[in-house]
Amino acid sequence: MKVLHVIPSVPLVRGGPSLVVLDMVKALRANNVDVEIATTNDNGDYLLDVPLKKLIEYKQVPIWFFSRFSPTVKVVREYAFSWQLTAWLWDNISQYDILHIHAIFSYTSTMAMAIARLQNIPYIVIPHGLLSKWSLQQSTWKKQIYMRLIEQANLNHSQAIHLTSQLEKQEVAQLGLSTPSFVLPHGLFHQPQILHARSLLRQHLNLPADEPLILFLSRLHPKKGLDYLIPALGKLTHHRFTFAIAGSGSQEYEAEIESALVSNGIRDRTHFAGFVAGETKNLFIQGSDLFALTSHAENFGLAVLEALAVGVPVLVTPGVALASIVQEHQLGYVPELDVLAIAKAIEEHLTHPQEAKDMGDRARQMIREQYTWDKVAAKMVEIYQHIIFNHNS
Repeated sequence: MKVLHVIPSVPLVRGGPSLVVLDMVKALRANNVDVEIATTNDNGDYLLDVPLKKLIEYKQVPIWFFSRFSPTVKVVREYAFSWQLTAWLWDNISQYDILHIHAIFSYTSTMAMAIARLQNIPYIVIPHGLLSKWSLQQSTWKKQIYMRLIEQANLNHSQAIHLTSQLEKQEVAQLGLSTPSFVLPHGLFHQPQILHARSLLRQHLNLPADEPLILFLSRLHPKKGLDYLIPALGKLTHHRFTFAIAGSGSQEYEAEIESALVSNGIRDRTHFAGFVAGETKNLFIQGSDLFALTSHAENFGLAVLEALAVGVPVLVTPGVALASIVQEHQLGYVPELDVLAIAKAIEEHLTHPQEAKDMGDRARQMIREQYTWDKVAAKMVEIYQHIIFNHNS
C-alpha cells in the first residue's frame, strides 16, 4: 500500500495541521506503510529553503516540495498556488493507492482532489476544522461561492471525510454532504518528562518558585478567544498569578493583545514568549499549573491534549472539541465562552490546588492510555485498506 498525504504547507508557523501531518506520517511509517507527503515550500511570509521537485527527508519524513507562487498580495500568497505541484500530481498521482488530503479552500488541496477525481484515485479529506460553523462564518460569501463552485463536488467525490471529534462530526453533518465521514482523533508521541519543569520554568521567567502560572499556547488569532480570557484574568488581580502567552500572529493582532492586557490591568504580570517549539514548548507545558484555551472553535485542540498528557489540568470552552472529554472525566474546567464564567473557573483553580492536582493526575493516566499515535495509525491503516478494497472491487 502506497499513500500520499497532500497539504499546503508543513512548517509549524502554520499551526496544528502541519504538526499533525508530520506526526501522522511518522506513525504510519512505523506501521510499515509506504507513505509520503506532497506540499509547497510555503513558510508564512517566507519560503522554506529546501530542494524542490525531489523526494527529501524533512523532519524525519519523506516529502516532495514544490514552488509556491509568492506575490506581494498576502491573500493570494496564502492560497498556496503551485504550478509545479499541479504538474507533478497529474504525472504521478496514479503511483499511489490512496490520497489523504489535508485542509480545504486552498489551491494545493483543491487541485489534489480534482486530479484524483479525474484519474479515479481514491482519496479522503481531513478538513482540520475548516468545515466548522465558526470557520464557515468567516469570509462567508467567498467560502459559499468556493464551496458551491468547487469544494462541494470535491468533498462529495471523496471516499470519506476524516473528522477528529464528535463535535466536528455534528457540525459537518449539517452541511448536507453526501460523503460518509468517520471520527479518528489525533494522537501523541510521548514527550520525555522534564525533571523539575515547574521550578525550571519559573527560573526561565524570573518568577518566585511558588508562583501560579496560567499558560495560553496557540497561534495568536481572534478565533482563539483571548478577548474573553484576558478580561477574565483582569477580574482576578486580587489573586496571585502570572499569565504566559506562547504563540505568534500578525503584528496587528499582537498589538491588539498588548492593548487588551494594558486596559485590563495585567500587562505587568503577563509574559510574552512568542512562538515556542521543541524543548522550550515542552518546558512551558510541563511547568505550568493551568493550560487555558478559550477558543470559539477547535476541531480538536492538540496542545490541550499535550497538556493533559503531562498532568496539567486545562480550561477550555465548549467550542474546543475536547471539551466534552474534559468535562466527562473531570480533567479541568469547561466554562461557557463568557468573561465572568471563565473568571469564575480560573478562580476555582487558584483557590483549590488539590482539586486541580487530582484533575491533572486523572488526565495523565487517561490520555497516555487512549491517545497515542501508534493506536491512531493502526486504525488509519484499517481504514485505508477498507477504502482501497472497496474502490478496486
